[in-house]
Amino acid sequence: MAITPIGSTSLTQWGIRPQFLLRSCLMGKNASTSYSVTSRVSFMAAPGSSFFSPDSSPKLFGMGSSQSPTLHRRRGSRMIVRADTDYYSVLGVSRNASKSEIKSVYRKLARNYHPDVNKEPGAEQKFKEISNAYEVLSDDEKRSIYDRYGEAGLKGSGMGMGDFSNPFDLFETLFEGMNRGMNPRGSWNGVIDGEDEYYSLVLDFKEAVFGVEKEIEISRLESCGTCNGSGSKPGSKPSRCSTCGGQGRVVSSTRTPLGIFQQSMTCSSCNGSGEISTPCNTCSGDGRVRRTKRISLKVPAGVDSGSRLRVRNEGNAGRRGGSPGDLFVVIEVIPDPILKRDDNNILYTCKVSYIDAILGTTIKVPTVDGMVDLKIPAGTQPNTTLVMASKGVPLLNKKNTRGDQLVRVQVEIPKRLSSDERKLIEELADLSKGKAATSRR
Repeated sequence: MAITPIGSTSLTQWGIRPQFLLRSCLMGKNASTSYSVTSRVSFMAAPGSSFFSPDSSPKLFGMGSSQSPTLHRRRGSRMIVRADTDYYSVLGVSRNASKSEIKSVYRKLARNYHPDVNKEPGAEQKFKEISNAYEVLSDDEKRSIYDRYGEAGLKGSGMGMGDFSNPFDLFETLFEGMNRGMNPRGSWNGVIDGEDEYYSLVLDFKEAVFGVEKEIEISRLESCGTCNGSGSKPGSKPSRCSTCGGQGRVVSSTRTPLGIFQQSMTCSSCNGSGEISTPCNTCSGDGRVRRTKRISLKVPAGVDSGSRLRVRNEGNAGRRGGSPGDLFVVIEVIPDPILKRDDNNILYTCKVSYIDAILGTTIKVPTVDGMVDLKIPAGTQPNTTLVMASKGVPLLNKKNTRGDQLVRVQVEIPKRLSSDERKLIEELADLSKGKAATSRR
């Protein structure tokens, strides 16, 4: 933290973002002190910067342009100007992190949040924020400007974010060979891994509890048998792409105040193959055709709605020798009308008469294993919960360990009584009153 005294005003800069603290004690001071504040702040900004300018400084410090600029603020008042984004926090690194540390963290985060991998809402926006942060912090010049003046300093120097790179191009540049292939000579050969496929599987309650083996039919893209996945018409001779010179990539350059920035992108003319050829009539040049396939799927015990099963290499075929994607099976469970699931426990509600609650009884209750006897102890109170151990749902991947079935007891009180029932209950009430009177003596 650096503090620069300017008359009776302190200018404080914190960390990497522009945070300025103005403590004014200028009650009744002359205009010359106010102008010294303006000139010092303007000196800190780069020429032509939109962060501070001679015209904006008077407004920042509350000065008018047509009259004597005197600051009228209460003692101890302060004004704070903050930048919106902290790129160090976005990447989760310290301000002293090295370039190698920043690159390592970026690669890990980019893999997790890339939209082709992470389908969660907001993943693409997070991916763009991570890429923007890395673009600044991986460049010594831009990082230096950002550390001194923050994001506003970058914009004021003509280096606003989004002017010279696409976050997906940046990702491809760092992850060469992850989803694309390089031939032994180092030129781009257009290899693209296949996309993942998703399948929704509906199970009934007991199938989800105990597991089941299902045969499902999926639709996916498979390698074209006519062209063997090349996308070219059999017998045709491919020619080198004139746009990329056979590299499968094109490089675009953008001039900035810091120099020329280059970015590498997939060639749109040949789609990264580096060759132009007559497209196959069967697959229209894609190298893949959609077909259906039946596969056997083993669903483990204990799955629930929202569970996802991953079947490797059963997704869409890759292009030009790329690896196939995976198949993700999303589970949906039909609820049971009687038994309710609560994680690995099963909930059930039974009803007993007030006589059975008083005297105790044994009743049959439904479970996932069938009808089972349950003992109701004498004197059971309404809404008592009885535990049937190990009658619940098996733990996922631990089918020998199960939850419990929790039985909630509801005691039914009759609304109408016969004359004999009323007489007996009245006699019971008299006995109860007599017993209570005896106990008080």
